[in-house]
Amino acid sequence: MGIVAGLDSSPDFTRIVVCDTDTGAVLRQGYAPHPVESPDGTARPSDVDPQAWLLSLGEAAGGGLLEGVQAIGVSAQQNAVVPLDAQGNTVRPAMVGGDKRAQVAAADLIDALGGREAWAQAVGCVPQAAQPVTKLRWLARTEPENAVRAAVLMQAHDWLVWQLLGRPVRRTTDRGGASGTGYWSAATGAYRSDLVELALGHQAMLPEVIGPAEAAGTTPEGLLISAGTGETMAAAFGLGIGLGDAVVSLGASGSVMAVHPEALVDSSGMITSLADATGMHLPVVTTLNAVRTLRGTAELLGMPDLESLSDLAMKSTPGAHGLVLLPYLEGERTPNLPHTAGTLAGLRRESMKAEHLARAAFEGMLCGLADALDVLRGRGVEVRRIFLLGAAAELPAVQAAAPALFGTQVVVPQPADYAAIGAARQAAWALGVSQGALDPRTPPVWQGAAAQVLEPGEELAVGQAVRQQFVSVREQTHPGAFRP
Repeated sequence: MGIVAGLDSSPDFTRIVVCDTDTGAVLRQGYAPHPVESPDGTARPSDVDPQAWLLSLGEAAGGGLLEGVQAIGVSAQQNAVVPLDAQGNTVRPAMVGGDKRAQVAAADLIDALGGREAWAQAVGCVPQAAQPVTKLRWLARTEPENAVRAAVLMQAHDWLVWQLLGRPVRRTTDRGGASGTGYWSAATGAYRSDLVELALGHQAMLPEVIGPAEAAGTTPEGLLISAGTGETMAAAFGLGIGLGDAVVSLGASGSVMAVHPEALVDSSGMITSLADATGMHLPVVTTLNAVRTLRGTAELLGMPDLESLSDLAMKSTPGAHGLVLLPYLEGERTPNLPHTAGTLAGLRRESMKAEHLARAAFEGMLCGLADALDVLRGRGVEVRRIFLLGAAAELPAVQAAAPALFGTQVVVPQPADYAAIGAARQAAWALGVSQGALDPRTPPVWQGAAAQVLEPGEELAVGQAVRQQFVSVREQTHPGAFRP
């Protein structure tokens, strides 16, 4: 069929891959950081002039990178809100990232609708500080004049697609991006415009949600632009995960998501019910403490880096001689313990060695993520294999413990630009459908990610004993807090 491109506009950079439409093989790639500050130099870290994304995109696409490309897909950072006035101009810089300014607004919104359960029922998630709906509430409370001028609401990938198409009258988004806003329900497939009004104080125009294989449009030069999606959904699509697969992401905080055929409504608010880029669903459970647990332990033990901490942990044995770390260093979301602290239990003279504490940190982090996994399994989500993502997934101590603690096969993909690859795969799908070569219900089959495959094997029973040790300490310390 030819070649397609996928671009991923993350919080810090734009990455572009050019792929073969039939196999997904990456033929060329480009990269450019976003400009450090807005043109006027006044923006706060949570405020970004979206023109910076366009400047970075142009730089990444330089040198004829897109020559011969027939279609482009766009992936972009989630939770960014671009408020536009009636003429399509930005009212203020885009509000991006986990904006702590909006924490009070999140609590406000939860109360305004009648509690966490009311939100979970309405849109499959409970407002967090980072979410667009919460940022709208902050805008209405803090910058009322800007809130009044906000006539159109877009996210980062919506805005980039619209710009690539020459700012047409029709504005579009996809299910994946819409599902993270806090005002679109993955269960019903519809906007809740009343929640926009609740947050912003008035109605606003929202992009049309188009199907996974639909094109957003074609540029005057004849370049097809696909629907686009959020980074999480694009990365899942680029990895090629399907039913039976879960993804565990190891960042400072952690997340567990899985592919499921239906939206999950969770009255406790532990599950965020997102849609994916294929027509399926991506329920997500988040922990606040993942790699930050390892970094804190490394500092405590005077280790220069996580590799050294991993080497030290490998000198211990499973169970860390009875030492258990509940890694709730920033409080925790899973279980819901926002104001708690971490706990170190099982201190005996023989366990008071650096290598055992190092091992307990790795096991505590992974057991916390296994709790998140149990929330999904408890709701009927099938998990036959787990894709482990993030730089920490390469650490020997993580790879040694994860399969047995998770109780299933663990796949560690080689580092690659999976969000950009997912965006390119979406472009290939839309292109194939437009040419009558592909079914709109079935995405193109691309070669899977190169990966290490780790099996629990004979360590499974040992791993489950370590997990039980963790659960016992958690229940003694925080009785009844965790109800998967």
